Amino acid sequence: MALGSAHRPRARAAHHGLAARHEASIGLHVEADADIIAIGGAGAQIAPIERIALREVLNGSKGINRAAGFPFFQAHDDLAAIRACLHLYRDQPKTLRAYTKELERFLLWAVTVRGKALSSLLVDDCEAYKDFLKLPSPAFVGPRAPRSSRRWRPFAADSLSPESQLYAVRALRAAFTWLVDARYLAGNPWKLVRNPVTVEREVTLQVERALPEALWNDVRAHVRLRSTTPGNHHWRIVHALMLLLGDSGLRREEAAGARREALHPVVADDGTELWTLRVIGKRRRERTVPVSPETVEAIRAHWRDRDEDFDTPAAAGRLLSPLVIPNTQTARRKHEGDHRMPYYTNALNRLIDWLRRRLLVELETLTPAAHAALVQMSPHAFRHTFGTLAAASDVPIDVVQKVLGHQSVQTTSIYVQAEQRRVMREIGLMYVKRTASE
Repeated sequence: MALGSAHRPRARAAHHGLAARHEASIGLHVEADADIIAIGGAGAQIAPIERIALREVLNGSKGINRAAGFPFFQAHDDLAAIRACLHLYRDQPKTLRAYTKELERFLLWAVTVRGKALSSLLVDDCEAYKDFLKLPSPAFVGPRAPRSSRRWRPFAADSLSPESQLYAVRALRAAFTWLVDARYLAGNPWKLVRNPVTVEREVTLQVERALPEALWNDVRAHVRLRSTTPGNHHWRIVHALMLLLGDSGLRREEAAGARREALHPVVADDGTELWTLRVIGKRRRERTVPVSPETVEAIRAHWRDRDEDFDTPAAAGRLLSPLVIPNTQTARRKHEGDHRMPYYTNALNRLIDWLRRRLLVELETLTPAAHAALVQMSPHAFRHTFGTLAAASDVPIDVVQKVLGHQSVQTTSIYVQAEQRRVMREIGLMYVKRTASE
């Protein structure tokens, strides 16, 4: 779809400057030569919020739901208000990404489908958007693409699960509540919208994605062998990441943020040297997790690839970091000051996806069950592997809970139940074989 006719170089520069000033608030970067899409006329194009400029009729400066009182933050229009709301989560990357996605989708739907400013939406508009979430229109759906690409779309799938619909409604209700409390909006139409109907799942954790112990051992051995080949730095990065997830039970965000200063050797009662790592988990809670000697050695090898000394007393920085820095001003700026920048969570997904594809090709004599487990392997599968194997090894449940950082022991007990089901299944197979042989 074409850009608006008023989209001239001078206007583009002005809009880019406005968006660039808010980069830190929303955690997104606007390239100097990126197109700024003017929305509000014929042929509007869908683009991420950092690349759009709303014409006055849709920018909310005259929204019918704007508060009459003095606002508690400076925002002339809806885009500025959204950035102010997202700025609250600048220290919570996962929440920031989630809220950016939900507010971005809602804003784009409002101005391109409903033809209304965000601050002019009423309850019936919100109800219509709730229905839209069940089956987004094709114009909003497309394969994953960089935010700078014209192929980018707000939705990667043509339908959202009931749980995703519920999350979207709750996120928007919370964001609008804050905008009302901050006296930008006069009222919150989402308060009168009922939550989408969902099924309360008996088991919320997908523990069935855990790798069976035999397959986990095969994967470890294969990746370890591939990591010893000179020049195979990509395998060494994957090796360190995989073990942080599978031997320490970390979430991918925790692995991405783990630092050398928080990793320390400790001596056990029997004189064995162990390692512990302090991480910041969900809800900004700090916890200490064990780190296996194999994991430490894998991280040490990754640091050698980075030409950094893991064992110097002053060693500091991210445990995992990209080796190659693109030769662009943006990339160089990101890698200044704090040694190397960490991997972002999407990059960790791509690393594990790369590993999955390689394992499916390189591991020989895979059973159908092992093949199926590899096909659905994700970063979180390694965390589930840690939980199920710890339960199988009779590690006390409260210890597993502390390592995984679960708020409730009931959540951790799911791993014990999964292990019990596995035991019953194996015993059942033994009975079947015995009966068949008699």
